[in-house]
Amino acid sequence: MQLIRQQIPLLAIILCVTLLSWLALLWLITDSCHPLAMMTMPMSPAWSVGNLVAVFAMWVVMMAAMMLPSAIPMILLHSKMSSKGGVNGENLAFIFSYLLIWILFSIAAVIFQFITHSNGILNAASLTTSKIVSIILLLLAGGYQFTELKNTCLTKCRTPIGFFMGYWKAGVGGALNMGMRHGWFCLGCCWAIMLLLFVGGVMNLAWVLLLTIAVVAEKTLPAGELISKAIGVGLILGAVYMAYSLMSPQIMSSMQPMSMDCMKPMKM
Repeated sequence: MQLIRQQIPLLAIILCVTLLSWLALLWLITDSCHPLAMMTMPMSPAWSVGNLVAVFAMWVVMMAAMMLPSAIPMILLHSKMSSKGGVNGENLAFIFSYLLIWILFSIAAVIFQFITHSNGILNAASLTTSKIVSIILLLLAGGYQFTELKNTCLTKCRTPIGFFMGYWKAGVGGALNMGMRHGWFCLGCCWAIMLLLFVGGVMNLAWVLLLTIAVVAEKTLPAGELISKAIGVGLILGAVYMAYSLMSPQIMSSMQPMSMDCMKPMKM
């Protein structure tokens, strides 16, 4: 009972950071015409420094919102196994180094977004402008769910006790090492799913939430391996449906792209 009470502050910190991240995303989407929010949706392929910083900040916040919930079992077990009780340097070091991996991923995502936007593959809302590109990303993410690398990384994420038995190192330095190692396994598990943000829209809150649920489900629920395979099947079927829609003008005309009033050209 005492151990549970000691973990409450740490859990509260994680939940607060997660909640604040989701609220920030909600504000960006609901008040998308605000000047700061619009900085995250560069209209021109020639991004300013402000655009780069804003898009990077958006990705960092989004990764915290999406990935922290799935890491809660690992973080709490690390707190339980560490020698000190309550919130301490080791716990915070583990969380920081875990998030550091996703910050590095955010840098890569910004570079990818900038290059694809500059070449007309993505629009200002970070949606693919080509159905073929969307199909490729869906097939890539769906197929990856059945690979050995995916299975290995998912197993490491799903078994906190096994992870710490194999990689435990004491102290703050050990926590940093284990947090980064867990982050790499988590990245290996989820990077392909994260690319789907460009299919459904980085600024589509429902899509972001759906992908978050998928990640949390496959990493924490008892039937996670089966859920992972079901996600793969669903993504491949989605790619097939999208490919069929390319040959059906009626379906294509009913699929309206995301648009915002403030993203339309101003009339003089």
